[in-house]
Amino acid sequence: MRRWFAIPLWQRVVGALLLGILLGWLWPEGAGALKLVGELFVRLIRMLVVPIVLVTIAAGIASLGDPRRLGSIGGRTVALFAFTTLVAVSVGMATGLLIRPGVGVALAGVAPHVLGTPVSPADQLLGIVPANIVDALAKGDMLAIIFVAVLLGVGSVVAGEAGRPVVAFIQGLSAVLIQIVRIVMEATPFGVFALIANAVAAGGAAVFVNVGWLALCVVVGSLVQILAVHAPLLRLGARVPLSRFYRGIADALAIAFSTASSSATLPVALRVAQDNVGIARPIASTVLPLGASIGKDGTAMYVGLLGQFALQALGIVPDARMLLVMLLTGALAAFGTAPIPSASLFMLAAMLSAVGVDAAQTALVVGLVLPFDRLLDMTRTVPSASANLTVATLVAKAEGALDGGRLADTRHLV
Repeated sequence: MRRWFAIPLWQRVVGALLLGILLGWLWPEGAGALKLVGELFVRLIRMLVVPIVLVTIAAGIASLGDPRRLGSIGGRTVALFAFTTLVAVSVGMATGLLIRPGVGVALAGVAPHVLGTPVSPADQLLGIVPANIVDALAKGDMLAIIFVAVLLGVGSVVAGEAGRPVVAFIQGLSAVLIQIVRIVMEATPFGVFALIANAVAAGGAAVFVNVGWLALCVVVGSLVQILAVHAPLLRLGARVPLSRFYRGIADALAIAFSTASSSATLPVALRVAQDNVGIARPIASTVLPLGASIGKDGTAMYVGLLGQFALQALGIVPDARMLLVMLLTGALAAFGTAPIPSASLFMLAAMLSAVGVDAAQTALVVGLVLPFDRLLDMTRTVPSASANLTVATLVAKAEGALDGGRLADTRHLV
């Protein structure tokens, strides 16, 4: 047991990923027997998501103490996420236009998968304010929960002396939740092993062969977003050593890949942000939960890419106006995407509808992509996790809340 725990968690997770791929490929029947382990792991993670989002955002805001700091942190966070999301849609669209993965794709015989009526931007905006707080918590409505958490934190700060007992309770509860996260994270290698093995066993060789060009575009777009957008921002804006930064957040990126969920990645992101990167808890607890809901670089990139894939498969040549509309609607759709696997497919309907593609044609494209979406989703969740931690680092640097010594001292990462 000592030898097992002496191995850094991210190394155990990577080893589990590789073993899971081998098991799913060589012995798919055995991988199916591990399905329960994977489901239990995901349930453990998701069990923590709602309380962590509610408590950590409120605790993070309450820890700031000075109400004047709320505006600067919130403004920087939203502006940075808006920038990276808009760039991500552009990267996805450019990748699709250059590689053209949808050209020659045959949609004949594909079973349509109807998504239902897409949510309008107005409804998404109204949904931020919950009619019933308890109902929002029960449904896991992240934007509504974040709104309530922000109000709770701001109210605690503005209340001053009278709000201190509430602040102490929230901060104590936040500390307890973080310790629970540390315990649950020790099960990560086993959960990742089971999840990956099942994904490979279910798709077989077709998982890696079918829709191959689209998969290549997802990988290229994800790498471009991380290396050409996030890395320069970190280097120029936060002055952090890139190799040590990415080594420090490896646990979070591995969880993002294996679970394909920004929400499921949140508990690990909170831990590595504080322990490995050196982001102060008030900043991490405020920015990261917000980023799990609106920091969707991977989704934004994929929606832009999939929009081009769909137009190419349908034989539609976009003009400049269509591209501009797709850019704007893709960015807005990504901001409102639920932090769950395959949620971006639901956003595709909104983008294509904005440029005149009807629901029946959209359903055909989704029916083609859906069987292979799990691994594509796993890949594109990595830049979303990277964006979340990048923005948190930039905000912490701007607020003087980044401990550069955590990245300079690599002993805790070995």
